Amino acid sequence: MATRLKPTDVVVVGLGAAGGVAVLPLAQAGLDVVGLEAGTWLTKRDFAPDEIRNNVRDWPQSVQKAQHEVPTHRANEKANTTRAGSHPMMNAVGGTTLHYWAQSWRLNPWDFKVVTDTTKRYGASRIPKGSTVEDWPFGLDELEAYYDKVEYELGVSGQAGNIKGTIDPRGNIFEGPRQRPYPMPPLRSTGFIDLMAAAARGLGWHPFAGPAAINSRPYQNRSACMYHGFCNKGGCHVDAKNGPNVTTIPRAQDTGRLKVVTRAHVTSIDADHQGRVTGVTYVTDGVEYVQPAKAVLLASYTYENTRLLLLSKSKAFPNGLSNNHGQVGRHYLSHAQGAGVTALFPFNLNAWYGLPAQGVAVDNFADDNFDHGAQDFIGGGNLWVMSDRRPISAASMGTFGRTPGWGAEWKAFIKENADRTSTAYIQKTTLPYEDNYLDLDPVVKDPLGFPVCRITADYKDNERRITAQTQERMAQWYRAAGASATQANPLGTMGPTTHAYGGTRMGRNPETNVVNQWGFSHEVPNLGVLGASVMGTSGARNPTLTVQALAWRTAEHLTKNWKTITT
Repeated sequence: MATRLKPTDVVVVGLGAAGGVAVLPLAQAGLDVVGLEAGTWLTKRDFAPDEIRNNVRDWPQSVQKAQHEVPTHRANEKANTTRAGSHPMMNAVGGTTLHYWAQSWRLNPWDFKVVTDTTKRYGASRIPKGSTVEDWPFGLDELEAYYDKVEYELGVSGQAGNIKGTIDPRGNIFEGPRQRPYPMPPLRSTGFIDLMAAAARGLGWHPFAGPAAINSRPYQNRSACMYHGFCNKGGCHVDAKNGPNVTTIPRAQDTGRLKVVTRAHVTSIDADHQGRVTGVTYVTDGVEYVQPAKAVLLASYTYENTRLLLLSKSKAFPNGLSNNHGQVGRHYLSHAQGAGVTALFPFNLNAWYGLPAQGVAVDNFADDNFDHGAQDFIGGGNLWVMSDRRPISAASMGTFGRTPGWGAEWKAFIKENADRTSTAYIQKTTLPYEDNYLDLDPVVKDPLGFPVCRITADYKDNERRITAQTQERMAQWYRAAGASATQANPLGTMGPTTHAYGGTRMGRNPETNVVNQWGFSHEVPNLGVLGASVMGTSGARNPTLTVQALAWRTAEHLTKNWKTITT
């Protein structure tokens, strides 16, 4: 028999990048909020800068709930299903913002209206065959105020390129207009970053420092970044990385309106016969609890958002909550994994340590920033070069075919070249397609006996062509900076990733989308969904800042329309 708890106004499922932001506007509006988190609070003692612990042994995901729920993957319905060894996400208050790179990008204007702008410029036939891409139900102008709010509430460092239409060449000249500068200047540069920026300018391109949710100077009574070099897959022991765990969640708790419940494994979102949610059921140490609420915000990441909706069956929703139109799990997409470029230089780069969000970007070949008339694809990629090197990763470098991968010759090569390589990170447009989707695996289950999420997806010609061209451009950039050799790295699969989108897409049409333009279910009026699962396009950007801006917007909409939504 489940223990029924005291009712609350709002339950937020998951306190990561999305849910951890949403709790603040809810609490500030005077709503009582229960935040359910499968992980625990972590402290500075958990954030040791240890490459073996963090990068090799996969701290701390290997012992968490998510590790037992790794989605399975198959390229198509006829392919074999495989399962990755590690889940890219983690359970903790603050979620994956504890160990992510902290790149904090806005989407560009084109990303919100891919169909309209592509059709207008090149004709409707340029939308790839089989793609289910739709325009967002609003444009960048609608989301800009929320981007701005989150950048200042959390703290983002960067260089603006377009303030109210005035272009600043030090920033991204292709970005949409913003109302004011970033709250902090960009992270500091290095000699290697300066070299790469100069090479880009020599090619006629427009390099700029990228935005990061990391303090470049003291902010909100927290330290500036120490550049110690373990942001690649580790937490920050000086609280300079600006996740919700050190920003919005504590401020929400200070209102007295937020109760954080840790180690809460949510198993279902409960609904009544009228099709309204009544709360959630969760398990802690084998004990089942029911948390009643007037509204539920689901913020448990793309795969888990879809899985939890599909598991939450009832008389009103026999195929899963909010799935009477069969759209839960559809329109899945993820950034092309891997497919970077590695370069070898004939001189040392002095690129030891640093952090992945400390670097230089080129957006000339992203989105629709260049003429695609002669191309056989739409979209593009953001080229990113960073300062990020540690001993084990350096010793794991490739040899560009110049020596064997072991023995005395290999050791001599590593000794000479450990500080002479760089691997670029390229984020590329990915579109949704009819045959790329999420559902429940019919065989693999978690320790509680529930099916894990299954990914059925593969990259299409459009994404493979983007990959090929952006790799060519990146190699060109490296050579202009003096690289003696480059190699294009292979494209990975569409298996589990931190850059997963879709499954509960946002749009005005309930026939093709799960949630409306405010992030609330078309079928369940008091159920909101937060996270990249509502996004219909990826752009050449990681999703975090957009996820957080959308989360604030959805939470604010709930506070302003409380009676309409909950009665």
